[in-house]
Amino acid sequence: MQIPSFLFFVSACEAALLVRHPSTLFRPVSAQFQVRTHTTTVRLQESPSDSASPGLIDALKMRARIFQESNAAGLGFKQCVADAIAGEYDKGSTEAELRKIIGSAPVVMFSWTVSPACKKAKRLLALAGVEVKVVELDQPWSEGNPKRAQLGRMTGKSSVPSIWINGEYIGGCDDGPTDSAPGLIDYTFQGKLAPLLTK
Repeated sequence: MQIPSFLFFVSACEAALLVRHPSTLFRPVSAQFQVRTHTTTVRLQESPSDSASPGLIDALKMRARIFQESNAAGLGFKQCVADAIAGEYDKGSTEAELRKIIGSAPVVMFSWTVSPACKKAKRLLALAGVEVKVVELDQPWSEGNPKRAQLGRMTGKSSVPSIWINGEYIGGCDDGPTDSAPGLIDYTFQGKLAPLLTK
């Protein structure tokens, strides 16, 4: 059974604890390791040394290393978490794939199916009669997590929705990272959305 990688970074507190005090999370219990959080105790089996695939412990160590590298590079906490969840991936080919998707339709939205902000953005764009190409980043997580991390590196915002109109990033639903990308609602009230849609 494959456990989604996002479960390892359930909360910002756990991610920060893992980075700052990795030795406090793993306590040997015979041939197993024990991970303690404020709500749950999970026992993890180490992968056999002859196994070709990394075990859970190895995956956690890799994600902690990636988080630390992103943090050392000066990236924000949310981007560090997005990078850690994404794991190791080819940033160049992922960005090329994203640019291809962004250029494939006049309006593109990267989304999570259960996100309230994404649902709100979809509803507002539908009310405006806008046809949107929606890319669900949680279908499957294994493909969406690297895309989300790379979108964060491209835009300065790793959260979703990530809305693009005619190849231009406008932000999320309620906000964005800059004045030039303030988000869908601000764009609409500033009178900038309609002109973008008619290009």
